Amino acid sequence: MSKPRTLLLLITGLWAAWLQMGNAGEISNGPTLGSVYAKEFLIGVALNTSMVNGSNPRAAEIVARQFTSLTAENDMKWQSVHPAPDRYHFAPADAYVEFGQKHKIAVIGHTLVWHSQTPEWVFRGEDGQPASREVLQMRMREHIHTVVGRYRGRVKGWDVVNEAVADGGPDVLRDSPWRRIIGEDFLDLAFRYAREADPKAELYYNDYGLENEQKRARALTMLRGMIQRGVPIDGVGLQGHYHLDHPSAAVIEQTIKDFAALGLKVMITELDVDVLPSRGNTDIADISRREKADPALDPYAAGLPEDVQEKLARRYADLFQVFLRQRKHIGRVTFWGLDDGQSWLNHFPIRGRTNHPLLLNRELLPKPAFFAVLRKEKQPRRK
Repeated sequence: MSKPRTLLLLITGLWAAWLQMGNAGEISNGPTLGSVYAKEFLIGVALNTSMVNGSNPRAAEIVARQFTSLTAENDMKWQSVHPAPDRYHFAPADAYVEFGQKHKIAVIGHTLVWHSQTPEWVFRGEDGQPASREVLQMRMREHIHTVVGRYRGRVKGWDVVNEAVADGGPDVLRDSPWRRIIGEDFLDLAFRYAREADPKAELYYNDYGLENEQKRARALTMLRGMIQRGVPIDGVGLQGHYHLDHPSAAVIEQTIKDFAALGLKVMITELDVDVLPSRGNTDIADISRREKADPALDPYAAGLPEDVQEKLARRYADLFQVFLRQRKHIGRVTFWGLDDGQSWLNHFPIRGRTNHPLLLNRELLPKPAFFAVLRKEKQPRRK
């Protein structure tokens, strides 16, 4: 019997044993993701409101046991926390911070400045026309000081600016309202305001597709300039929206090295592995991208076949071998969702598909990929 097949049977046996013991939240002994990687980096997860406010106790129990950091997937974004000029809505965001403090889990704030999920009023003047540079700059500072200041000393780090680098074309920065109105120094200002609001919080730039050589070069240019200008930035977040066979482990590792060479800590911030077929553009995780539905692109609605479970487990094992080799540069690895049912990839870039990108299935039970990561061992490749 081949080594990969033997390993798959071992992982499957562990999976079956876990299922026989009951649901994942009831396991009280044995290693956890957080404990296994405690000496290397934090293991994080993105959560929704129900997982921290008491309405989903099973999910909360799993999070409290398995993870060492958490991120609010949506509840700290501008449209959620500051929906109107004179109104803040902090209750959901407060729940994450309180949950983190209760369970001694580091809280990561996501995100302060982004072109998406920001209310239109932010970019408009009283006359309905685009706001002036001065007005938008004032709004940015007030928002950052209010939000970061509220959680000063209780949030470990902030994704200060999200997805500002262009996917293509000659410009380094994308054509966002922030850039059009304030100018290219909007990033510098955002990071300086965040440092004013909490001098001890870590400050990150976060983006997708930085494994793409051209986009990576633009991001490196941008960050190098910020560092030279004395902008207070501590790390860069590589979103880690990967596929089963793209990008390669070698490219991911080189990407980590390139950003670490700037003197920045690297975070893998939104890790998931898309198992569904695509039409291309696999490195563009722009949330606004939409494609037409096709049954051929939704082949696993009834469940993930065993051979694809094996590929997913092997992919995660390979990814974590990269992260372990680069552990001196990595501060955190965060999965973008707790379970397959909550993943944004069920609706991106085609709405209503059934994806299986995470370590837990829709019943909150561990998949073979979970054990591949937990075992912390390199899986042999197929010959």
